[in-house]
Amino acid sequence: MQGKEAAGSLIWVANISSHKRGWDDRWEEFSDFAERGKKIQNELLALVDEDTAAFNMIMEAFSLPKETDEEKKARREAIQTATKYAIEVPFRVLKTAFGGYEFVREMVGRGNPNSVTDAGVGAMALRTAVSGAYLNVLVNCSSLDDKGYVKDVTEEGARIEQESNRLCEAIIVTVKERVMG
Repeated sequence: MQGKEAAGSLIWVANISSHKRGWDDRWEEFSDFAERGKKIQNELLALVDEDTAAFNMIMEAFSLPKETDEEKKARREAIQTATKYAIEVPFRVLKTAFGGYEFVREMVGRGNPNSVTDAGVGAMALRTAVSGAYLNVLVNCSSLDDKGYVKDVTEEGARIEQESNRLCEAIIVTVKERVMG
């Protein structure tokens, strides 16, 4: 999952910044950043396990018996419930990864100038995580009957993905400006 790699990159930038010679008075500031990055990383790692559980829930629902009308109805409801959960998990990944941009901007603006490009790579990894999660939302939405929910989720996901692309591009411009002076 790209999001956890992005968080790992940003934690690294924060740690490198906290140990930069002459920045001893900023050690706590960057340690706090590293802790924030670790929190994002842990959330994304937990969502990997939850995504596996969502997939297993769908597989279990599809394996339910379907001989009688009652079984067919119960199976259909279980599939719809599992599908909705399989939409919610990557949507949470999308939102969690998107939340990492604030952290990236801080690292690009305040972090060690020698590792600013690593923060830029972190932004690109976040963009990939957001877009990848949105694709997973879309594929799961195609199987959900609740079209109102689908419309809301896909529209919000599209808006977040668009903003993610914008933020990433702006961060890359800032990284290049910092590198080139």
